[in-house]
Amino acid sequence: MKLLLVEDDKKIATTVKRGLEREGYSVDVAFDGIDGLWMATEGSFDLIVLDLMLPGRNGFQICADLREAGDWTPILVLTAKDGDLDEAEALDTGADDYLVKPFSFPVLLARIRAMLRRTTGTSPPPVTVGDLRIDPGERRVWRGETEVSLTTRQFDVLEFLVRRAGQVLSKDEILGGVWHHDFDGDPNIVEVYIRRLRLAVDQPFDHHSIETIRGSGYRLVAEGDPVR
Repeated sequence: MKLLLVEDDKKIATTVKRGLEREGYSVDVAFDGIDGLWMATEGSFDLIVLDLMLPGRNGFQICADLREAGDWTPILVLTAKDGDLDEAEALDTGADDYLVKPFSFPVLLARIRAMLRRTTGTSPPPVTVGDLRIDPGERRVWRGETEVSLTTRQFDVLEFLVRRAGQVLSKDEILGGVWHHDFDGDPNIVEVYIRRLRLAVDQPFDHHSIETIRGSGYRLVAEGDPVR
């Protein structure tokens, strides 16, 4: 899937682009409204993530221009403008969804997936690592034939680990991928959720698939050593 991100804040653009590419999307970026409109009309994209307050041409105008030209590429507005009138105007001028900054990356990702499902009529396939299986569309988890109940945040952390199975992921990478893009709380929150996930998906099944790599971070493996 190919996405266009139109965002003038380069820090946010870089973070969102990196996160989406890790999820398997191809992402082109425009940093102002003029380039964004040109890229949207000249290229072929499955979805557009669009800021509203842009130099050159704002997001409202871009939505209206694309719809007037008969371009119905799904548009997700990502903006700091959180007023009801702003949201109503964006939707009325052609946006399909509206997400306010500051935002959670997993929520952004879920919104994108939902919009693409509506467009393509398909849902993301389940992902399996060993006998651990997650269904991103249904947000369900199984260990073997047994379904495991997780909270929303626990599922987000596990999905992040599963999609990067075998990779060593630092606390900062997990924070950036699961929590707010500029999270400034206690990074030890990652340890808390890793511990809860182990209690849910490892220990009851005599597994040790979520490994701690001392000094580096965490890694999910298919077949960990039995818990002792």
